[in-house]
Amino acid sequence: MSQRSSPRTRHFAMPAVLAVAALAAGLAAMPAPAHALDLTVEVTGSRSDRGFVSAALYSEATGWLKQTMRADRVAAGPRAVIVFRDLPAGTYALAVMHDENGNGQLDRNVVGVPTEPYGFSRDARGVFGPPKWEDAVLMLDASVALQLKMQ
Repeated sequence: MSQRSSPRTRHFAMPAVLAVAALAAGLAAMPAPAHALDLTVEVTGSRSDRGFVSAALYSEATGWLKQTMRADRVAAGPRAVIVFRDLPAGTYALAVMHDENGNGQLDRNVVGVPTEPYGFSRDARGVFGPPKWEDAVLMLDASVALQLKMQ
């Protein structure tokens, strides 16, 4: 007598096999978790040791110089290092300033020209104003250290 599965057993076995196969395919299609990356910024070009060097990190063009994603500040000196930790891979732009008098803003003269040192990622410069996002943007797909000299 040969062993055959009953139609009832076959009926329940096939959906279970299909469910396991669908689950395995779904797990394989899921993106791998993003690795947290670090952006280390070494800032030079401060005129003095007074005040703070502040850095603001932006993650999209629409918020460029308006909506800071992250910010940090360190004591001013000939070399200031700021580290942004645990960033997802993506595009970013950076603005830095030497707030010599500690008032929390980039001071300007009567015609609007900055009177305190400042700088942008990729040494971007603007014409009659700050640079465009496209000029300062950098792609972060691995942890990186960059040097930025203030103007």
